[in-house]
Amino acid sequence: MADRQEAGYLRVAQAIRDRIADGTWPSGHKLPNRPTLAEEFEVGENTVRQALEILLGEGLLESFRGRGRGTFVRTPHERHILPRTLTPAAAPGRLGLAPVGSPTSLEAESTAKVPAPAPVAARLGIEVGELCVRTDYEVLADRRCVLTATSWEPYALTAGTPVVLPEGGPLAGRGVPERMATIGIAVARVTEVPRPVQLDRETAQLLGATPGAQAVLIERTHYDAGGRPVETADIVVPAERWDITYDIPLAPVPRT
Repeated sequence: MADRQEAGYLRVAQAIRDRIADGTWPSGHKLPNRPTLAEEFEVGENTVRQALEILLGEGLLESFRGRGRGTFVRTPHERHILPRTLTPAAAPGRLGLAPVGSPTSLEAESTAKVPAPAPVAARLGIEVGELCVRTDYEVLADRRCVLTATSWEPYALTAGTPVVLPEGGPLAGRGVPERMATIGIAVARVTEVPRPVQLDRETAQLLGATPGAQAVLIERTHYDAGGRPVETADIVVPAERWDITYDIPLAPVPRT
C-alpha cells in the first residue's frame, strides 16, 4: 500500500512536469485545485499535496495566499552572475560574494555568548554548547536580499579584545583574517564546501523565494597556521537566480 501511494504522487508530479514542459501549462498558469486534480488523476488529495510539494521544492510551481491565492506555474527568474573572488587581496572581505552590475549593501547583527549547536561545534572543533559569537548577514542588491550568511567564532578566542564582535569596534566589517591578525592569530587558509539544499521557510521569506526551493549552501571555515578552526559560516545562495562563478588566480609560468 505504501509503495502504491509513493508511485501515485510521483506519477502525478511527473504528469504536471510534462504539462509544463510541453507548454500545456505555461508560466503563470493557475493549476486546478486539489480536489479537481485528485479526481482527474484518480488519487487522494493527500497524494496531490505530496506531488505539489515536490514541484514547489523544484521551483516549477509557486503558491500564493490571500487574494489571488492558488498554485501557479512559476515564471523563470532572470539568472545573474555571483562571482566568488579567491584572490589574496580579497581575503579581508566579509563574504567575498557580490552581484555583478548592482550596487550592494550588507546588513549584519552580531550576538555574543551563543551556545554552539552540534554541527557548528564539530566544524570549530569545540564542545557542543560552548559559547560563540554568532553574526547573521544579509547581502542586499536593489534593496532586495540576494543571499544570507551565518558566521560563528569561538567566544574564547576573542573575548575581552576589541574584535570580539565582527561588526563592532575599530575593525568592524574588516573580515576574519584582518581582525584575527590584530590579536596575534594568523589565518593561513580557508576551505569551502558547496552543498545543494532546500530553503527553509524563514530563509525563503528573507530571499523572496518559495520554501523548499533549491539553494547552494557554502560551508566556509577559516583556519590558523596551526590548523585550528577560528571561524565557520553558512552562506546560502538561491540556485534559481544566481550562477556562482569562481575566479582562481594562477601564478605566472616562466618561459622555458
